[in-house]
Amino acid sequence: MDGGGVDTATTAAWMEKHRHMYERATRHPFTVSIRDGTVDMSAFKRWLWLSFDLFMSDSWFVVSGIEIYWFLRHMQSQDYLFVREFVAFIASVLLKCCKQEDSSDMEIILGGVASISDEISWFKNEATVWGVDLASVSPLKANLEYHRFLRSFTEPEISYAVAVTTFWTIETVYQDSFGFCIQDGNKTPPELLGTCQRWGSAGFRQYCQSLQSIVDRCLANAPADAVQSAEEAFVRVLELEIGFWDMSSSRS
Repeated sequence: MDGGGVDTATTAAWMEKHRHMYERATRHPFTVSIRDGTVDMSAFKRWLWLSFDLFMSDSWFVVSGIEIYWFLRHMQSQDYLFVREFVAFIASVLLKCCKQEDSSDMEIILGGVASISDEISWFKNEATVWGVDLASVSPLKANLEYHRFLRSFTEPEISYAVAVTTFWTIETVYQDSFGFCIQDGNKTPPELLGTCQRWGSAGFRQYCQSLQSIVDRCLANAPADAVQSAEEAFVRVLELEIGFWDMSSSRS
């Protein structure tokens, strides 16, 4: 327990306190349908039409090659734009980390930078395979909101505890969402299995757990106002992640 009245299980307590929101972010209907092998792309096509005024066509229910093409072409394009913004965010986290008396977190966070570099290369390779011009992709509203949120962390008044909490939350939501898609009993389409394994792997889960340990340690030594701000950031990330998944539907 510290001066802010926080114990070492702070993150676990938040996940329980905000369980409903957390499950909405990590068990979104879109990712659940991937796990079930019943991705309904009709809603996704409606979103495409509203956003890009491109296509109006019949709706499908069971995954087909064409549906997977559109999933990879547009959802991964938005992810690519997010990843580019995420790099700058991680840089801001690292800058705040450098100013801490104990900089032992640096190595773990730098591990995330290395994986991001690999992710960008992966997105570019996938774009080549699916014929996507990433330079021509424009971010949608949910993506832009996320960008604005991440850019706010360049402000010096935002503490390292809040920044690293945000980093952990983003990574954990992604890992938990895609990890669910590769758990025993999944019916994830073979064409999407590689994508799910990439972010749902045991190795990525261990990385997220390392970040969680950093967050709990930082919060245990943080003042009460910083802890409150960190919890608010945790909830905000969940909201933004839900909005990001909602880009797969007409709710965007």
